[in-house]
Amino acid sequence: MTRLPRVMGLRDVVLFNISAIVGLRWLTTAASQFGPASLSVWLVAMLIFFLPSAVAVRELSEIDPGAGGLYRWVRSAFGPVNGFVAAWGYWVNNLLYFPSLLVTTAAIAAYAGGVRFVHLGDDSRFIALVSLAGLWLAVGMNVVGLRVGKRLQNIGGHATWVPFLIFMVLAVWALVTRGSATPVTAPPLLPATFDLQSINLFATMTFAFAGLELAPTLGDEIHDPAATLRRGIVVSGIAIVTMYVLGTAAMLVALPPETVSITNGMPQATAALADRLGTRWLAPASSVVAILLVLGNLGGVGAWLAGSARLPFVAGLDGALPRAFGRIHPRWHTPHVGLLVQGGIATLFVIASLVGTTVKNAYLVLTQTTIVLFFIPYLYVFLAYLRLRRQRTVGSALVGWIGSAAVLLSIVLGFVPPADEPRPWLYEAKVVGGVIGFMALGVVLAGRGVRHPTPASMPQA
Repeated sequence: MTRLPRVMGLRDVVLFNISAIVGLRWLTTAASQFGPASLSVWLVAMLIFFLPSAVAVRELSEIDPGAGGLYRWVRSAFGPVNGFVAAWGYWVNNLLYFPSLLVTTAAIAAYAGGVRFVHLGDDSRFIALVSLAGLWLAVGMNVVGLRVGKRLQNIGGHATWVPFLIFMVLAVWALVTRGSATPVTAPPLLPATFDLQSINLFATMTFAFAGLELAPTLGDEIHDPAATLRRGIVVSGIAIVTMYVLGTAAMLVALPPETVSITNGMPQATAALADRLGTRWLAPASSVVAILLVLGNLGGVGAWLAGSARLPFVAGLDGALPRAFGRIHPRWHTPHVGLLVQGGIATLFVIASLVGTTVKNAYLVLTQTTIVLFFIPYLYVFLAYLRLRRQRTVGSALVGWIGSAAVLLSIVLGFVPPADEPRPWLYEAKVVGGVIGFMALGVVLAGRGVRHPTPASMPQA
């Protein structure tokens, strides 16, 4: 079998997008750093990045809904080398994104066990065990087929909106009967200052909206991909914006901004709401929310694994990577080589992130590097949209240039060191060197391996 089986419908695409994009942990970041002003910042991030990205991805998915997504779009617009370089930056970013998400998930899992197990959140052996178990569960389910793997993504989608709904109900109940823990008046709805730290946090909130381009990488496995992706972007887009804006408002109802925990803010806020409401049967609510968050994050890992694995698969077919990456498993009909390689490399990074202070510091620099690497492919996507769009209007051009400007700002801010960094120049040098090194390797691989596709080499929509 040379084709990937079509197994995803509209419901699967919507849940896939929610699982991949919505991180309820971003609610705690927004609420703790911006307070009530976070509500207006979310709206600005939506206007200058999320909506333009939705328009661009929807248009490009209509033009070419085949497997590989952004690889194919950029290739069509700017040639094979740029197509591979864009996909390379996206893939490398994900190799380091998995470990950071898994380590966070393991810490939440410790919280879900109750007071007796909270200390395990600082136990590196527990974190490593849970992280690697979650990683290889996601790899295994996707290797045996997206028909099975999509169940993890679907569970992740449900395990994202269900705790959001629980949290919202408790917040509205507490607001009506007990009032808000954070006074909300008109002036605080705007940021008090526009310093570098505030702008940098804004870039983080923009990053939280990223991911609509992931589902199109699975284009050959989606029923009627152009129409399904188009509808999926609209439905999931509305859900994503709603969860971020209303969820942050609920966080402020639950807790004052200065008390919100960055790592376990959702379970913490749920426990605070249950305590304020004074109803005994609500006591387990925080643990239930924590368990659901763990499942939601695992679904997110599965989604990013499944989507990003299709990039080396298409690159393997195209000759930019070894041919093995383009193989389809004879029994399960999946690009298993890319999935297993990703799992192996991510395992190394999970272990490295938990060993020694020096390695941890290096890992933090690499993580910051991958944020920049993540936005470079996004810049390619917007530029490809500007070049390939079918309607050459002022409005369509404005969408592309606004999105490109937002991405460029995020790339620049990715080089800004943390406020407490003792040697900022060295930090910046490492990040710049990492970005140049990773992207240069992509250019070298592209130059050595990319060739023009033949009908047999590139999967068709």
